[in-house]
Amino acid sequence: MLRIFAKTAFWFVAISAGLTLLYRFVPPPVTVTMLVDGNGITKDWQPLSRIDRNMVAAAIAAEDGKFCTHSGFDTTAIEKAFERNAAGGRLRGGSTISQQTAKNVFLWQGDGWTRYLRKGLEVWFTFLIENLWDKRRIMEVYLNVAETGIGTYGVEAGAQRYWGKSASNLTRTEAGRMAAALPSPKTRSVKSPSGFTRRYGNTIAARIGTVRTQGLDSCVYE
Repeated sequence: MLRIFAKTAFWFVAISAGLTLLYRFVPPPVTVTMLVDGNGITKDWQPLSRIDRNMVAAAIAAEDGKFCTHSGFDTTAIEKAFERNAAGGRLRGGSTISQQTAKNVFLWQGDGWTRYLRKGLEVWFTFLIENLWDKRRIMEVYLNVAETGIGTYGVEAGAQRYWGKSASNLTRTEAGRMAAALPSPKTRSVKSPSGFTRRYGNTIAARIGTVRTQGLDSCVYE
């Protein structure tokens, strides 16, 4: 039993590390989320050099203000999320962009008992990408595999869907609205948002300037 366990662990580490290293240079061809999406797959991989800096700043403003300073995990955000959830407040996560990238590329979505298994694997794959990729690559992959609409993946496909133009030329408002919808792209309108999504999108758009002036996106462009 110990021998079988040791061999299984060895091959898991070897294969997961090898695949992560490969994706440092090669775009992930497909994800589990894409494969199980009954709405089809629309995606168009773009290097980060062809994605507007407003979109990068919007993602950081909305999802992970400490992206450039943490090593994959924001312990403060995790603690706050745990305290709020334990108190019975509206459930919220403390995942960083690195954690979301690890989940989107290598794992699956959803709740249930498999969620706990996924969370454990998410820690491992987050550790791998933080050590085998640089921050620019993490952001590049994140913005290309994140679900941006029904059957739509990546900000390029999202920009084409909502505004008929490339993600290389997004305004702050457009970037803010897309970032506001990222946690729930199937239910939050991007093109004509209202209520919370509109207000949140405007808040993110306003924060883009702060991200730029405070250098919160510096690790992506250094």
